Amino acid sequence: MEQDSLTPERAFDELVDAIAATDDRDLIAEFLRSLLTKYEVDELTKRWALVRLIDQGMSQRNIAKELGLSLCKITRGSKELKKENSAFGRMIGIYKKHTTV
Repeated sequence: MEQDSLTPERAFDELVDAIAATDDRDLIAEFLRSLLTKYEVDELTKRWALVRLIDQGMSQRNIAKELGLSLCKITRGSKELKKENSAFGRMIGIYKKHTTV
């Protein structure tokens, strides 16, 4: 029996499906910390923090100072957040709906 090739795109889809299939927050956190390097975790969390701070109305300059990010990265995050039907905006909405902010 021939195995299907696991292309990067298919592997990404499987990864998304695996994360979406669990509601175990601790497992997801442990999995991401196992999958990613400390640097990658730090970068990922900074990007989430920057869109949350933009959503809260903080200025780009203050975000740059607080998170140690370039204005270029922050501008990119801001543009993504402003897009119609933005994935960032939808994820922030889901987060706000399911947590006490």
